[in-house]
Amino acid sequence: MRLRRAAAACLLWAGAAAAAPPAFAPLQSAADVRRSCDAALLEADAREARLARADDGEGVLLGLDRLNQLAEDHFYWISFLANVHPDKALRDAAESCERRYQAYSTRLLQNRRVHARLKAVQPADAIDARLRDELLADFEDAGVALPGPARERARALADETARLAQVFERRVREDRSRVALSEAELAGVPPAVWQRAPRDARGRRLLGLDAPTYSAVVESARSAAARERIWRAYQRRGGTANLATLARIAQLRREYARLFGQPSWADFALRRRMAGDVAHVRAFLDEVRGAVAERERRDIADLRAAQAAELGVAPGSARLRHWDTGYYIERVRRERYALDQERLRRHFPPQASVDFVMALAGRLFGVGFRPLPQTLWHADARAYEVFELADGRALATLYLDLHPRTDKYGHAAVWPLRGSSTRDGRLPVAALVTNVDRQGLTLDELETLLHEFGHALHVTLSKTRYSSNAGTNVKLDFAEAPSQMLEEWVYDAAVLALCTGCEPLPAETLARAVASRGFAKGIKFARQHLYASYDLALHGPDAPEPLAAWRRLEGATPLGYEPGSLLPASFDHLVGGYAAGYYAYLWSLATARDLHTAFAADPLDAAVGRRWRERVLAEGGQVDPAELVRRFLGRAPGNAAFFRWLER
Repeated sequence: MRLRRAAAACLLWAGAAAAAPPAFAPLQSAADVRRSCDAALLEADAREARLARADDGEGVLLGLDRLNQLAEDHFYWISFLANVHPDKALRDAAESCERRYQAYSTRLLQNRRVHARLKAVQPADAIDARLRDELLADFEDAGVALPGPARERARALADETARLAQVFERRVREDRSRVALSEAELAGVPPAVWQRAPRDARGRRLLGLDAPTYSAVVESARSAAARERIWRAYQRRGGTANLATLARIAQLRREYARLFGQPSWADFALRRRMAGDVAHVRAFLDEVRGAVAERERRDIADLRAAQAAELGVAPGSARLRHWDTGYYIERVRRERYALDQERLRRHFPPQASVDFVMALAGRLFGVGFRPLPQTLWHADARAYEVFELADGRALATLYLDLHPRTDKYGHAAVWPLRGSSTRDGRLPVAALVTNVDRQGLTLDELETLLHEFGHALHVTLSKTRYSSNAGTNVKLDFAEAPSQMLEEWVYDAAVLALCTGCEPLPAETLARAVASRGFAKGIKFARQHLYASYDLALHGPDAPEPLAAWRRLEGATPLGYEPGSLLPASFDHLVGGYAAGYYAYLWSLATARDLHTAFAADPLDAAVGRRWRERVLAEGGQVDPAELVRRFLGRAPGNAAFFRWLER
């Protein structure tokens, strides 16, 4: 059973081969979760027992794929609710079920009888061969071929790592830290951000660390002290307890890799990805660093000049700190490009922004979205049926949960809840989660929404034979490319004209926004390089102490390390599917810039959009990513477009 990037909640959906996805019927309590989990695990055990017999009549490829469907229809939903449901007891029960499923999945992948049947499969074609090879890799990576004691140790390590990752993520998600700021300290911050926040005994506003609030303060507050206080609180989410948990996870992963003769978790993981090995990733990251290093220095010099001008001091006499960068980036944008992101919110109300990305999908890919009246996990959540514009045929279901709230997943992501399977007539389901401001979106936030919508389209427009290959079930270092490619559309006037519910953005404002995109690109991508390098170091042969490694790497950057900050304690990519994989954001972006060349002449070319849908999105992971890119572009892929774009 293949591991997904994200997984989700527990419903006993009837009929794995149903033509249309069933309506969401939310679990009402922790007891509901436990009962549903028990039933699904019993069913999984029964199916595994049948798979171990040579005469099961289903065939091992199809049987394993239907086990994947069972996981989607139950355990993936459970995991999703653990991230978004408002009831803590239900979330805790969902996490318990996740751990039980992890243990079951490891046992299945160590089942030698099932593995032997899989090895004996004679594939009917290339799609069957790819699924067989990927499943064999999954079994091998779970330790099926290890001797008994090592196999048991691999199982114990996998289970403990999964448990600790949950603990790490929960501490970040349920962090209740509040920062007390006076209204004088909040000068410059849009009043809508803080006016409804509660007050403490001294009358100060108590602000949480959700993304819209945090970003607004560090980018807008004129008080450096206010920016520092919220920055430090944000950097300490998860605390020293999470640093210890992260260290333990890194040690467990290193031990796991060494069971297989690999020197590190990075070596173990990368051998299954497009990059192939650590050397290729490091070479790519070195290229990126070389392309942005000088630009980063110029960006920081610009910010220091802006800081000196604002403070009325000689250039270089004030120290630029980490909590100052976002503020002065926005200040330079306002002064140099006359662009204030906060003023753009009125142009992009949340619902109009959703309607816009849906209209874009209709124009390019020929699909529409109909609201589905359903009672969901929260009043903010919405359901849509994805359908074919040409004939009204249902294609998928899409859930949206857009706004921040207490204990909700704090970033932006898509959960692939149900994969397509043409063999079994399964229609896909995806859930898109963000934390956007209710007052409206900036262009940066609209870009994020479109990025996540790209993931949702990858899931919902998939037409793969097997659910195991559906949608975003692709190699990790390709998974972001289809979404990153769409980010460029936000800055095109013809595309934005599709936002009929938006207040039109004046042409000169859009032109300034386009011009401003290049500013601070050096800072942005140097930071991405730092995160990717830290991830590789943490998962390298030495598995260093997390904070010491972070201090060393960040300390070598132009702004240095800020004592007391604990960024690794909330860096949840490190404990999830992006362990030894954070480089994939840059690697995929290089692919995305190459893919975008096909749309350069006309970003709304429906013929190119149809080709993209049919040759890339529909294929999911049943074709190698490099081959998908080659089929779409009509040539071999390359990185030249990416490095040209970095220089702009």
